[in-house]
Amino acid sequence: MDDALVRAGRALRVVLLIALALLFLIPFYLLVRNGLASEEDITSPDWTFFPTTLRWSNLSELFDDPTVPMARALLNSSLIAVATTLGTVVLASLAGYGLARIPYRHADRVFYAILGTMMVPAAVTFVPSFVLVSSLGWVSTLRGLIIPTLFSAFACFIFRQYFLGFPRELEDAARVDGLGYWRTYWRVVVPNSRPVFAAVGTIVFIGAWNSFLWPLVIGQDREAWTVQVALATFTTSQVIRLHQLFVAAAVSIVPILVVFLFFQRWIVAGVERSGIDD
Repeated sequence: MDDALVRAGRALRVVLLIALALLFLIPFYLLVRNGLASEEDITSPDWTFFPTTLRWSNLSELFDDPTVPMARALLNSSLIAVATTLGTVVLASLAGYGLARIPYRHADRVFYAILGTMMVPAAVTFVPSFVLVSSLGWVSTLRGLIIPTLFSAFACFIFRQYFLGFPRELEDAARVDGLGYWRTYWRVVVPNSRPVFAAVGTIVFIGAWNSFLWPLVIGQDREAWTVQVALATFTTSQVIRLHQLFVAAAVSIVPILVVFLFFQRWIVAGVERSGIDD
């Protein structure tokens, strides 16, 4: 009887997981289905699982559209996301390691001040940030899109909590070998902290790729558009180009899916090892 209940429970969990997976995949199905359909198929009241004719020409039409530089937008988003990820991970990890390991009587106050910035609404700092970037002549440049977003208080918090639980024995061994804080960080701490680096890097990459408001304001020239800004141009007050919007959305999520699938096992491991509950 117990075995039957166990098997029934497992079967129920499998059915529930399959149902949840199908619900999760519905948006991706809609992106592919509508991205390869015509405007008539998308708006038709007679719904079909897939249109009778798959319009692969929608993909070439997307990149040949002279009004929306989609290829350039993809390149810009890639450069911004990669640079932001690398810069944030390096700066936040250095700050987190310093706050966790370097003796300094005001370290806690500095840490609490950093946490305090997370409570400030982004709208409060948006205008001053724009004025600063504009005065530096960084409007419609990659510098203006990348540099102001490099430091993340959340990433610093994750790294600091993780390094508090990092084995001190490894650092003590490095000290015996004559390594200082800097060389210990690069030679001992970083190689043994890959999960948290991968987790934070993935989160930062996804956030940078999906960023819309800051690139919209700073990237005023078409050559500085990102993917999210390019997607917004398919929806105007006069017309909505549905098939191009869907195929562009499908193309834009491919890099995120690749990054997430590659690093997914590190995300949970890195957050778990960060010791957030400490």
